[in-house]
Amino acid sequence: MTKVLSLEEVNRPSFSKMFLAFSLIIFAYAVGFVAAWGLVKLLPATMHILWITLIADIGATLVIFIISVIFNNVSFYDPYWSVQPIAIAIYWMILGINTANIIRQIVVLSVVSFWGIRLTLNWARGWKGLKHEDWRYVKYRKDNPKLFWIIAFTGLEMMPTLVVYLGCLAMYPALVLSNAGFNYLDAIGITIAVGATLIEFFADEQMKIFCKMNDNPERVMDLGLWSVSRHPNYFGEVSFWWGVFFFGIGAAHEWWWTIAGPVAMVLLFLFISIPLMEKRHLNKRPSYVDYKKRVSVFIPWFPRNK
Repeated sequence: MTKVLSLEEVNRPSFSKMFLAFSLIIFAYAVGFVAAWGLVKLLPATMHILWITLIADIGATLVIFIISVIFNNVSFYDPYWSVQPIAIAIYWMILGINTANIIRQIVVLSVVSFWGIRLTLNWARGWKGLKHEDWRYVKYRKDNPKLFWIIAFTGLEMMPTLVVYLGCLAMYPALVLSNAGFNYLDAIGITIAVGATLIEFFADEQMKIFCKMNDNPERVMDLGLWSVSRHPNYFGEVSFWWGVFFFGIGAAHEWWWTIAGPVAMVLLFLFISIPLMEKRHLNKRPSYVDYKKRVSVFIPWFPRNK
């Protein structure tokens, strides 16, 4: 009996093409890492570590952008969001090995790695190779073909790099500066950051199962976590950065100003990511209007009656 292949199976790239695609991603990030490390070594030792890290971060982003242009695929940048914090955390942990509380260092690196690896693997599962880009990039290409690479550089790559860097700032006192004892603020940080990562995980898995089982493209996902929040994955992502913030003030209260990081995340998702996603759903799924009336946009909450 002949097996009938699904559309997804028919369009799935071959193993060799995917191997090449991921090999190029790994190569791109290796080059980006070398460029960042080279800048760290070239910059004057008198410069503050935060500035050195930022410049190296921007340098690595430029490398990924150039490779994105070469291969005409902005999705080369997608893993940067989740790889960048792990690299920064390792660098700062090495710098603070003799000054910071080792328990807090291990906890922060573990929590950030748990979040970053999970998010990177989730991206890898959904990426379909060199000819595949996130739907948002496709939209920007279509709507602004002449300005696309300017938009890609400023809004799709550099801006997220800077926002994530702001989120990472709270790790600096925890990993480099303070040997203050592990305390209740660290416990709050663990609870929020790990809980947020699990929320993202379950939200993503529930959506993947729904997409695989659902044969009606106009049906709205309103099950599980998606029944109490229209964007539970985004809620988990933003919450993670609030968890990181608590590690920072747990290590040194005077670094309260690093709250700028999670605040920037809130603004990014509430005023850019969510409106863009909502508009797409409304255009594709008429029943999304009713879903919007019933379910909280961001923070999980009891659904309203129809």
